[in-house]
Amino acid sequence: MLDSIRIRLTLWYTGVLTLVLVVLFVITYVVFLRSVQERTDADLNELSDAFLVTFRAELQDQLQDRISDPDPFRAAARVAMVEHHFPDHVYAIMDASGNLILSSFDVLPPDSARRSAPPNLLELQSFQEFQHAASREDQFFDKVKVSGRSGYRAFARRFSARGKDYTLIILRSLHPQREMLEDVTDTFAWVIPIAILLASGGGYFLARKSLAPVVAMSSQAGHIGAENLHERLNVQNEKDELGHLARSFNSLLDRLAESFERQRRFMADASHELRTPVAILRGEAEVALSQQARPLEEYRESLSVLHHEAERLTRIVEDLFTLTRADAGQYPLQLRDFYLDELIAECVHSARTLALAKKISLTFDGAPESPIHADESLLRRMILNLLDNAIKYTPEGGRVTVTCQSDGGEYALSIADTGTGIPSEMRGKIFERFFRADKARSRSESDGGGAGLGLAISRWIAEAHHGRLELGCSDSTGSTFTAYLPASIENVASAC
Repeated sequence: MLDSIRIRLTLWYTGVLTLVLVVLFVITYVVFLRSVQERTDADLNELSDAFLVTFRAELQDQLQDRISDPDPFRAAARVAMVEHHFPDHVYAIMDASGNLILSSFDVLPPDSARRSAPPNLLELQSFQEFQHAASREDQFFDKVKVSGRSGYRAFARRFSARGKDYTLIILRSLHPQREMLEDVTDTFAWVIPIAILLASGGGYFLARKSLAPVVAMSSQAGHIGAENLHERLNVQNEKDELGHLARSFNSLLDRLAESFERQRRFMADASHELRTPVAILRGEAEVALSQQARPLEEYRESLSVLHHEAERLTRIVEDLFTLTRADAGQYPLQLRDFYLDELIAECVHSARTLALAKKISLTFDGAPESPIHADESLLRRMILNLLDNAIKYTPEGGRVTVTCQSDGGEYALSIADTGTGIPSEMRGKIFERFFRADKARSRSESDGGGAGLGLAISRWIAEAHHGRLELGCSDSTGSTFTAYLPASIENVASAC
């Protein structure tokens, strides 16, 4: 059951809501309890003021009236207790020694509501402790506990009459307050479970509704395979999170489709490239073995063809192996310090024979000292590939020019030819593997039988050195390839 995200979301939502409601109940209960206590204390204080006002006024009347009660103090207290009688309230007046002078138990009739209080209330240990604590204060609040009952909120206040000190004690039953708090607790006890049940149902409905697009996308994605990789997930709302997820997944499918297509094209082109030299090797071997006796010159000619095609096949396999290791990030760079201008001069010298065979002018006017920290063998391979490509596609009598300039911490190595240029619609694919702009002559023996991997390898070498290889310009006057290489690539351990 917990494997479902909807269930887990509902449980989390319900748990958090339960915690919030419980915390809310505790806070509400504490705030309400404090508010009731403060109100009770304020009422007791006001009631004592009113009681003393009535008492003093009645005492003054008793003293002025010579026919009054023989004990005017008790008479005035009795009148004040009767006049300020309230249910669940008990009054008591103590002298300075703590002796009881008069209480509402002595004044009110037995059938009064005050009989809800225990008759021995003023004799309980808790009341005696309260009275003892109140004797040291002018005003004092505390609680008097009664066994089996809610207890009383007690207030003691000193006052003077006829030159003597007395203490007025008012006790208010906490039973109404307890009933009120119980009502609040009972209300929350009903509201919280109902709210949790409603929230759980609503949370499950919302989770199911919210995750419905995810379920639909999951179902749709489960039907997408290599045979229908062109299909995409439906995007209901591109602005929300699920829309962003669908667009990200569709972008992933686009990249996968492009990768699959590139892989299929790579395999097809590799098979096609390998099939030609293998077919030639097999054909020449069959011709050489078809006759028991042949002239030596024919054997030498067949062996020459076999050797040439074997070299071509070796180059293709080595290039494929290089690109495979590069794609897997398993081609470590052998970094060392050398001078790029000297390496360019060596490569130009090596390619001059090819240029002279086609009566092409190959020039390198030199460059200032260009120290670089890089893989010398890979950069040599890149330069030779670019030179071979430029010489291959430059007609007889043409010109190939090599330049190297420094721009800050970067070198710009440019190789320009005077060939026919690359058509504009093919410039975006020039660095793809097995791509050849001139299909008709790419496999002719006169131009070396290229497989269309030279530029792809050259671009990888430049990128492995944190640089880049770009086709600067290409038109009817020729093409220019420029490799941008940083002077130093410290902390690079392998090509990626």
